[in-house]
Amino acid sequence: MELESILLPGVEAQRPLIIAGPCSAETPEQVLDTAKQLAGKGIKIFRAGIWKPRTKPGGFEGVGVEGLSWLKQVKKETGMYVATEVATPQHVYECLKAGIDMLWVGARTTANPFAVQEIADALKGVDIPILLKNPVNPDLELWIGELERIYNAGLKRLGVIHRGFSSYDKKLYRNLPQWHIPIELRRRIPNLPIICDPSHIGGKRELIASISQQAMDLGFDGLIVESHCNPDAAWSDASQQITPEVLEYILGLLVIRNEKQSTESLSELRKQIDECDNSLMEILAKRMRVAREIGLFKKEHNMTVLQAGRYNEILDKYAEQAIQCELEPEFIKKVFEAIHEESVRQQVEIINK
Repeated sequence: MELESILLPGVEAQRPLIIAGPCSAETPEQVLDTAKQLAGKGIKIFRAGIWKPRTKPGGFEGVGVEGLSWLKQVKKETGMYVATEVATPQHVYECLKAGIDMLWVGARTTANPFAVQEIADALKGVDIPILLKNPVNPDLELWIGELERIYNAGLKRLGVIHRGFSSYDKKLYRNLPQWHIPIELRRRIPNLPIICDPSHIGGKRELIASISQQAMDLGFDGLIVESHCNPDAAWSDASQQITPEVLEYILGLLVIRNEKQSTESLSELRKQIDECDNSLMEILAKRMRVAREIGLFKKEHNMTVLQAGRYNEILDKYAEQAIQCELEPEFIKKVFEAIHEESVRQQVEIINK
């Protein structure tokens, strides 16, 4: 993809790009109060949800078109750029008519190719930055496919928002980060700006700082953070919003490292990593050769491929060793599960020949 910058005039080309504002536009007073506070902290791009697709009906689903006039007032009184989410072609038309500067497509919408195509069709001929949140499910191909739909409509100022992935099993995070997915996206499309949404990943305001730092450590380009003048009284997602003052404090703590700098020492360490990886490949190949020999033995003696007791013994053994080797047991478990799965696959192939 030949992409162009999503930066707007007057916004500095530095990490992190910050987009901030309340989850929802609630009242003209709430919107303007929050915007003025954020502008006073140096924030250039103001975000607020106008249409809010909720998980269940009955909750606050946004003020609708009326709120766009409030965003226009923000532009007039603070000089900030304004951004909001769109989910239908009608949303797009209303936003363009109101002079909204930046649009994003939400996670629920990104999961639906029909909806994204309709939005892409509505955007033809428009030059405006468009950000696509990851789909609710961890599907990288779908995420890239939706980007391509917008790109094929003629838009080149594209970026993505990583907001994590929905999971039935809720633990620390509201949405699991699964950092490897945006990392793979960066590998596939190196020039694509990636913005992290720590508010939706964490779901709790106390997690925003640590998630933001991790995003910076991974080389993300910016942050989109939910900030409200009175978070506890917010009409939606109160627990994940912070005041402009707290946002300023968090941004002041961020350590922004140079992702491109390389030194001779780092090159030497990378050579060592390459040597280790080559050794791993050789060892894995040797292990699979032995696994195939075991497969032949099982075939000759009419044995089942899966020996559950042996498998459990391996997992328990190496989970204990992991701690001694300063490795996470859960990580080692995943490694050996993957190795075992490939061993079983190869043995099944041999037995069925």
